[in-house]
Parts: sequence; C-alpha cells; structure tokens
Amino acid sequence: MFNSEQVPWSAGRREAYANDQACPDTLIAVSAASNRSRADKDPAEWLPSDGSYHCTYAATWVGTKLRWDLAVDERQALLGLAEDCPTTTVVYGPAL
Repeated sequence: MFNSEQVPWSAGRREAYANDQACPDTLIAVSAASNRSRADKDPAEWLPSDGSYHCTYAATWVGTKLRWDLAVDERQALLGLAEDCPTTTVVYGPAL
C-alpha cells in the first residue's frame, strides 16, 4: 500500500512536488497560528483543533502520501484515525 523505503528524488521530482497545483488539497488556507502550531508535524503529533475535520485531514494526508509514493512513518496514528472515520474515502491521483 505505502512505499516503505525512501528513494532519493530528482531535482525535477522535488520541484513538481513543491509546485503541485493539480491537486485541490495541495494548499489549504489556514490561520498563521494554526500553521505555526502544525509546523512540520505529522498526524501522530498534530491534528486540527476542529475535531470534525480530523477525518478529512487524515484522508488528505494519506492521499498525498499515495499520490507521491511517500514513505509513511506515522502509519499507526493514521490507522487509529481511520477507525474513527468509517465513511471517509481517500481520493487521489498519481503525480505526473
């Protein structure tokens, strides 16, 4: 399901990831305070303060991991969140 090994990306792949505008979940506007509190934390370390958004946040996170074939270090946290989200569907398309 998820890539278990990190493979070095080419400069072109890193640029494509950083500038991915084809996916509507790439950039989501949030307050500066929320952005600072999240920093570079994954769902094992941080979730939005609005609990009603946890399932969407987790699905978006997983979709991005799948889209870009990224390793998943936070697997246990995501599985725990998934238990609370039985009707949430992860939607993604592979990155070009």
